[in-house]
Amino acid sequence: MDRQQQQAGAPVPRPPTGDSSAILSVFLAFIVISAIILIPSASNIKSSLSILHQVPEGHVGVYWRGGALLDTVTGPGFHLKLPLITQYEPVQVTLQTDQVTDIPCGTKGGVMINFEKIEVVNRLHKERVYETLRDYGVQYDKTWIYDKIHHEINQFCSSHSLQQVYIDVFDQIDEKMKDALQGDCTRYAPGIEIISVRVTKPTIPESIRRNFEQMEEERTKVLIAIESQKVVEKEAETKKKMAISEAEKNSNVSKILMEQKLMEKDSSRRQEEIENQMYLARQRSLSDADFYRLTKEAEANKLMLTPQYLELKFIEAIADNTKIFFGDKVPNMILDQRLLGNFLKEVSRNISMETIAAS
Repeated sequence: MDRQQQQAGAPVPRPPTGDSSAILSVFLAFIVISAIILIPSASNIKSSLSILHQVPEGHVGVYWRGGALLDTVTGPGFHLKLPLITQYEPVQVTLQTDQVTDIPCGTKGGVMINFEKIEVVNRLHKERVYETLRDYGVQYDKTWIYDKIHHEINQFCSSHSLQQVYIDVFDQIDEKMKDALQGDCTRYAPGIEIISVRVTKPTIPESIRRNFEQMEEERTKVLIAIESQKVVEKEAETKKKMAISEAEKNSNVSKILMEQKLMEKDSSRRQEEIENQMYLARQRSLSDADFYRLTKEAEANKLMLTPQYLELKFIEAIADNTKIFFGDKVPNMILDQRLLGNFLKEVSRNISMETIAAS
């Protein structure tokens, strides 16, 4: 019968497939629900369907339920939440760098310049995440960093000239921006800490830039001339010091030689003094010896000059010169013995007085 129907071209009935399709649909739905519930959402994509989610290291997890921020803050790792009801967002609490680009501003002189990039290194304190996000939302850095940088840069430019902004006080902009940002954050958002600010050189009009370059070239030439002058002055000072040192050395040598000669002269003088003292001592000794000898001789003579001794000497002298006269008249030279004695006493007295006067 079936063969006849097939030959006749009639359709052949197939077995029912409704039960297998239903099972397959239920299985696929179970897989989708399991994936939604069990597979954690990516750290940078909001997922309101997942139950299990992951908070990466260096972040904390914050949660909203029905648009209201919850005070629950979770650390890194896996966590659970209610699907479709609770939303979660990872918030970085480690150091991060926000780059603020294209910041136009006008200087005090009316010149428009543009800061192409300013980098702000900042950090959100973990213990103040809830109150910071409650007051300023997840984009808290837009309010207190991006918008604040624009405001502070325009304030700074409007109170300084182009020369000051571009050259004179450019090295102070980093610290001024950091102090300004941190001051407002400490007052209104204490959970935000400003670590540092890096400001790039602003872009200025080309004609003004060429003028600054020419000024810098002239300044460089002046600096080179000043340095050359310093080198020349240093060389002259060095030569002067060398000349002074040489003169001092020669002076010291002359002084030493002079002192040596003076010492030699002084030594010779002392030697002469010693020799003179020795000579004087010797002469004084000889004089004393002569004086002593003469004194003793005088004393001896005094003792010897007695009348008897003088009479003896007189007689000996007369005897040595005795002459015999023959004739009728005797010479008047014959003296009386008494007259001779008196004469000898007078001579002896005179000799004694002269001796006493000489002593």
